[in-house]
Amino acid sequence: MNKSISRTISEFAVNLQYGDLPEEVINQTKRFIYDSIGCAYGGYHTNDVNILREIYKEMGGKEEATIIGFGDKIPAVNATLVNSLMIRALDYNDIYWKEDPSHPSDLIPAALAVGELVNASMEEVITAIVLAYEFEQRLCEFAVPGIRERKWHHATLTQFVSPVVAGKLLGLTVDEMVNAIGINGSHNHTIGAPTAGKLTMMKNTVDPMAVQSGVFAALMAKRGYTGTEAIFEGKEGFMDAFFGWDVKEQKAAPVKMQGRQALGEWTWDVNKLIGGLGESYRIMECGMKAFPTEALTHTHISATLEVIKKNKIDYKDIKEIRISTIARAVDILFDPHKYRPESRETADHSLPYCIAAAVVDGKITTQTFSEEKMKDPRIWEVIDKIKGEASEEFERMFPQKQPSRATIILNDGNSYSAYLEYPKGDYRQPMTEEELEIKFNSLSDGLLSEERQKEIKEMIFSAEKFSARNFMNKLNV
Repeated sequence: MNKSISRTISEFAVNLQYGDLPEEVINQTKRFIYDSIGCAYGGYHTNDVNILREIYKEMGGKEEATIIGFGDKIPAVNATLVNSLMIRALDYNDIYWKEDPSHPSDLIPAALAVGELVNASMEEVITAIVLAYEFEQRLCEFAVPGIRERKWHHATLTQFVSPVVAGKLLGLTVDEMVNAIGINGSHNHTIGAPTAGKLTMMKNTVDPMAVQSGVFAALMAKRGYTGTEAIFEGKEGFMDAFFGWDVKEQKAAPVKMQGRQALGEWTWDVNKLIGGLGESYRIMECGMKAFPTEALTHTHISATLEVIKKNKIDYKDIKEIRISTIARAVDILFDPHKYRPESRETADHSLPYCIAAAVVDGKITTQTFSEEKMKDPRIWEVIDKIKGEASEEFERMFPQKQPSRATIILNDGNSYSAYLEYPKGDYRQPMTEEELEIKFNSLSDGLLSEERQKEIKEMIFSAEKFSARNFMNKLNV
């Protein structure tokens, strides 16, 4: 390898300019900003967001960046964490899933906070956000199979991207950017526990923490702090530590997987990470969420709702519901904790709960996971009738497709089913502008008037006219 991976990433990031971006990429970036700001308003009242906000308000510090909606001015590093958690809190923000899952919009607050800190233009912020999506999504394809198959969380990927986003706006040189990646890539390897079994507030917080530390790493590099350049491919680096890489020969060295559900070998595809940079932009392949639930639930919810509505099925008439899906979805979404979720964080990752709520109410909204709704006896009447079935056929189709077959068997013996390959919001079945506006307005109702909702939408879709500071000031409720 003639050049380190982090140097190749850094050179592309430092040299990318707003004028290089196709109009469709700029517009798509604005769509994701709009979706993400809506999600942040949705997270405004959550306990986890307000706990962190109160901690940072008590700590005080320089007034560098704004907390979305609240208007508080706090240090940029701290604002990054609160804003990233606000976007992530309801698990309603965007989703990308190839070998690994991730939510690239978790990184948007790094661009907003640092942009505000240095008073960048929103054109510069948009460019940094494009980089966030580019490398977060490429990292999701880099490990084969993904790092989640190795029991690690996708914050382990985000750690390499957040310093690039922040560093772009800080004006880091290539050498400084390499250092920032090396700094942050040394200490944010995150185990999968936050999204396994009984879930807690950490489910939505670990990735924002990797975003926050990337801002700090970029600030360190700007002051001359050094970090490991061969953080990916070097001895005991990321690829060596996670297996499937020959450090001496600098090439993939597949390792046979032992005792895991996924089939195949652990290896690395470097070309997917750094090949063809600038030829196209990954943000065009990212999806949005039509439901505030874990990404693997979406096709199943859609298929179930199709069966219910098409055949006018009442939940009282159901004997059994069978969901055919990929093996990892059965492992993640049907484990025993998911049949008796005790928290919002577990419920929105529980396919049995989501399916039961969809059957009972005919829809899934943010209110589906309220404390009151989670006590609805009708849901508990249905939930144990829901079974997950792993399909080898579907496993071979994933992640190019996200197949689901929902079969509902009634007490009278009749059976109805629906088959879908993509959820609404996937880039192959994108949300319309009207659907995106409905989502934004539903998340910001009670905080913003209709007039303010329209003003903010117009501002986001003409963001290039604003500085980052003016932009953030106009988001206050």
